[in-house]
Amino acid sequence: MRWTCVPFAELGVQQLYDALALRSQVFVVEQNCVFLDIDGLDPQTLHLLGHGDDGALNAYARLIPPGVKAPDALIGRVVTSPAARGGGTGRALMAEAVARCERLWPGHAIALHAQAHLERFYASFGFVPAGEPYIEDGIPHIEMRKET
Repeated sequence: MRWTCVPFAELGVQQLYDALALRSQVFVVEQNCVFLDIDGLDPQTLHLLGHGDDGALNAYARLIPPGVKAPDALIGRVVTSPAARGGGTGRALMAEAVARCERLWPGHAIALHAQAHLERFYASFGFVPAGEPYIEDGIPHIEMRKET
């Protein structure tokens, strides 16, 4: 996997298109969830893109700096391409996202809003529940946090 992590202003047009297409493919179509993906935060975040050997975007997450949406750094829009699942792409994405946050914002906790069925997956990276489960866009979620 080839990783790129850039601020919004440095995303190429094709990179932005691919990221938005992947987010829409999974979050809107696959999960049958109508929600406003373009939420105004993209210009304030770093975009982590994982490309396979064939150049296809296999993994994506956005890294939100501390103070933008919450006091902690925030990992969001965590997504893997359906074609890249089952081979550890999701684990590689989370490992890279956590490592980038720790380098970019040392000493800051990292938070995420996990779909509840993925709580154990995120726990394997050191995240612990930081509140009660809740429903967001019709899907059970739980806020999780990792101290660094």
